Amino acid sequence: MIEPGRIGIVGLGLIGGSFARALYRGPGEVYAWNRNRDVLEMAAIDAIDGELTDEIVGTCELIILTTYPAHSLAWFKEHAHLISPEAIVIDACGTKRKLCQEAQEIAASHNLTFVGAHPMAGTQYSGFGHAKATLFEGAPLVLCPPEMEDLEKLDLLHRIRDLLAPCGFASATVTTPEEHDRIIAYTSQLAHVVSSAYVKSPTALEQKGFSAGSWRDLTRVASLNAPMWSELFLENADYLVAEVDEVITHLQEYRDVLAAGDGVKLEALLDAGTAQKQKADAQ
Repeated sequence: MIEPGRIGIVGLGLIGGSFARALYRGPGEVYAWNRNRDVLEMAAIDAIDGELTDEIVGTCELIILTTYPAHSLAWFKEHAHLISPEAIVIDACGTKRKLCQEAQEIAASHNLTFVGAHPMAGTQYSGFGHAKATLFEGAPLVLCPPEMEDLEKLDLLHRIRDLLAPCGFASATVTTPEEHDRIIAYTSQLAHVVSSAYVKSPTALEQKGFSAGSWRDLTRVASLNAPMWSELFLENADYLVAEVDEVITHLQEYRDVLAAGDGVKLEALLDAGTAQKQKADAQ
């Protein structure tokens, strides 16, 4: 039987640790699993009520999977038989198609409820040491619920909203795994690829004293967790390659007008970029 409001978190990295710190401020108890016990012991000081043991798993109303996609699925499969049918399981991974398909299969075979989730917040840092209770405040949350009747889905989404209330999410967007991955390839993954490519210019080593906000903004996410992002990029390679190709096309346009010294066309390209930015911000 579940304990109302009790939450289990799998993984205490930046995202899992921030969930723990935020939810620990709320009315429910928070338990966590983490591979590194030193981190678990650190979290026990002021972020969790205890370890997410097999005995505790079955009492949680909400379980949040925050490790890499492959590990999140492996943990869910291994522990599914312990989870209460009354509970909700969500993840926090950056891609959804493969994960949601496999997680829904696990859920269906154990009469469980799984909802794909992606908190749109983070920093260039990783690890529990950088986790903070305010990370999600004002941020959007993307949810990919399973197919079900509208009223049942609405009730499920309201439960998730209430359980995550201490996190302070500003909004929740409901979509499909396919639509999530298509858009996230542009809004998140492409930005990391472009940042990583941009900083590889040899001139980057001479930027000190010549750079300000533009350098800082464009290179912030070049510092990334390579194993995690590689897994996410490869799982979403079809959509990400399409976005990379789109950027290459536009960069080639700029390169050509610059090489030709064509100020009229250059100004037109820049104006078109400004107009697109304004249109996107107005949505």
